[in-house]
Amino acid sequence: MIGVFDSGIGGLTVARRLMEVLPGYQIVYFGDTARVPYGGKSAETVTRYALQDARFLLREGARLIVVACNTASAVALDALREQLDVPVVGVIEPAVRAAAKASASGRIGVIGTRGTIASGIYERMVTAMRADAVVVAEPAPLLVHLVEEDWLDRPETPAIVRAYLAPLLERRVDTIILACTHYPILRDMIARLVGEAVTLIDPAQETAAEVKSLIAADQALRESLQRSAEHLFFGLAEHLFFVSDLTPHFVAVSERFLGRSITGHLRKIDLA
Repeated sequence: MIGVFDSGIGGLTVARRLMEVLPGYQIVYFGDTARVPYGGKSAETVTRYALQDARFLLREGARLIVVACNTASAVALDALREQLDVPVVGVIEPAVRAAAKASASGRIGVIGTRGTIASGIYERMVTAMRADAVVVAEPAPLLVHLVEEDWLDRPETPAIVRAYLAPLLERRVDTIILACTHYPILRDMIARLVGEAVTLIDPAQETAAEVKSLIAADQALRESLQRSAEHLFFGLAEHLFFVSDLTPHFVAVSERFLGRSITGHLRKIDLA
């Protein structure tokens, strides 16, 4: 079983991609909705929360952990890898690797939440992988609310998205990382606004591809994932979803993110 956690709902876009590229594997998802967002908290607190989240998923049978949260990927990945006995994959490294490879000019844009952009993690990782890169990073905080409130078809939305993209296009980026798990819901709109000359990098898609490659290259991991699935689900391809606070809003928005109903597979749990 593949464990996926996020501070809230956005990580379901990562879970969805995993289901698409690894249809024979079970997903167990945890959204820490009682403590969302992680972005405004200290690194120590985020690391503590991330370890609690991951250990819960391990108790549920996960044999691989995907950190579907930019903040936790930025500050807690090393601690997770040091303290857990299973592979841990974050959402930042796969996206940065893809962007560094895709960009012809080395001019790479990043849009994300204020916390993610303020951390500077994407700039540091992009320039570490590609020394000639010029990174243009801009916060786009309203996009999370537009997605969660289902404003995709409202006439105001393209103008808001265009305003956030303008500084990147003015700097002539040829690649943009959608550095928030909510943003893939807006991918088609963003693609229309930036045009075919700009490549969009979806961290959910890149992370799922990396997990698939990791499983393909590791026979012991494949066997472990298969054993955990057989033990928990008797071979049935079911997925489980847990949250630390359950609201009607989560149920409504989650089905938009995931593209399927989670009724009957969703439970509220108390990590304490």
